[in-house]
Amino acid sequence: MGRILEQRYPDAHCELDFRSPLELLVATVLSAQTTDVNVNKVTPALFARYRSAAALAGADRADLEELIRPTGFFRAKSESLLKLGAALVERFDGTVPGRLADLVTLPGVGRKTANVVLGNAFHVPGITVDTHVGRLARRFGWTAQTDPVKVEHAIGELIPRRDWTRLSHVLIFHGRRVCHARKPACGACPVAELCPSYGVGEIDPQAAAKLVKEPPALVRAAQTVHQGGAW
Repeated sequence: MGRILEQRYPDAHCELDFRSPLELLVATVLSAQTTDVNVNKVTPALFARYRSAAALAGADRADLEELIRPTGFFRAKSESLLKLGAALVERFDGTVPGRLADLVTLPGVGRKTANVVLGNAFHVPGITVDTHVGRLARRFGWTAQTDPVKVEHAIGELIPRRDWTRLSHVLIFHGRRVCHARKPACGACPVAELCPSYGVGEIDPQAAAKLVKEPPALVRAAQTVHQGGAW
C-alpha cells in the first residue's frame, strides 16, 4: 500500500510554506484546527514582522492576534506563540532545537508538531500522526489504536525509519484528496484492492471521481492500481 501511494503522490510534501525551522514551527502551531491554505495566507506578513524567536517573544499581543486571526482560535494561538518565542530565547538561545525530547518541552508543541519540524526542517525521520494519518492507518488495518502516540509507534514498526517522513506526507495527501473522513472516494482509490475498509465510501468510479479533490487527469490516474516500485 505504501509503494502504491508513493507512486500515486510522487510530489507529496509538507504543504506549509516555510524557509527556516522557526517558520515551520510557528506555521505548524498555527495549523491547529484550520487548513494549511489558511496558515499560508497569514504567515508571509507574520514572518516579515517577526523574524526571530526574540522578536516573537516581544511581539505586541494585539498586533499578533490581528495577524493570525484568520486561522481561528487566535487568542490562544497568540498566547502559545508568545510563550514559544520566550522559551526558545531563554532555553535554546533563540534557536529551534533539532531533538524530539527538546521540542516537546516547548509551549504548544506536541509530538505531532515536533515530528513535522524534525522531518521537514531537520531531515530527521518522523511520523506525523494528524487526523488523516490516524484515520488511514485504522482504515488500512495497520492498527486499531486511536491514541496518536500508539498509532505512531504502530506505523513505525511496519515501515522502515528512513521512510517515516515521506510516508506521512503520502498519507496526508491521500487523506485530504481521496480517503475523506465522512465520504471517502473508494471507487477512485489506488489501494482499493488491498484496503480492508473498501466500501465504507462511494464505490462507483464516476461518483467517486467527483469526490476527489484534485484535477480530473489525476483522478483518472488514481483509478488504476499501480504495482511495484521501490518504497
